[in-house]
Amino acid sequence: MSTTDDHAMLWAVLDSTHHRNGDPEQIAARLLEQFGTFGRVLAASPEELRRVPGVGPDSIARMQLIRDAALHLAHTEVADGPIINNWDRLTDYLQIKLAHHPVEVFQVLFLDSRNRLLADKRLAEGTVNHVQVYPREVARRALELDATALILVHNHPSGDPTPSRDDVSMTRDIRHAVEPLGITIHDHLIIGKGRWTSLRQEGLL
Repeated sequence: MSTTDDHAMLWAVLDSTHHRNGDPEQIAARLLEQFGTFGRVLAASPEELRRVPGVGPDSIARMQLIRDAALHLAHTEVADGPIINNWDRLTDYLQIKLAHHPVEVFQVLFLDSRNRLLADKRLAEGTVNHVQVYPREVARRALELDATALILVHNHPSGDPTPSRDDVSMTRDIRHAVEPLGITIHDHLIIGKGRWTSLRQEGLL
């Protein structure tokens, strides 16, 4: 999406709410100046949005509603049937959920024996370039949920989904923790902005 498209989308959202503190077009420009893209605006917290002059409660509520609706629709499509048969829908869902998150977060998709989604759990949140993950915690949660397979997911706030050495090492440690329990790791997906990387496809899993 271009900057012009982002501005038009924001203007449409803001113009549908009542503004006492300024022109919607100007507010849209301020939001893009602050956050960069429409996606990052939708991913921003209410506290971050309130710091932008002219953004009020109605605008924040509407932007959160749009993001939640998109996320719910994507999650519903992912959960409908074996998740590994819906790879495009899965990556779309993860893009909405994680691509514009300001810090690294680590999530695990827990699957049953038919590869259907049991749970989508965020297990750690870190900094802009690091997240600490504990393999034993991943294994414990998998046993609690009676999961037989996992898809590991984390984001790179920089937008570049290229795996780091730490990403590869973390994946290896988690695999060593869960495989003796009969739990398979299908993949580890790294989510960037509009891009994603599969460690399995890269031969790193």
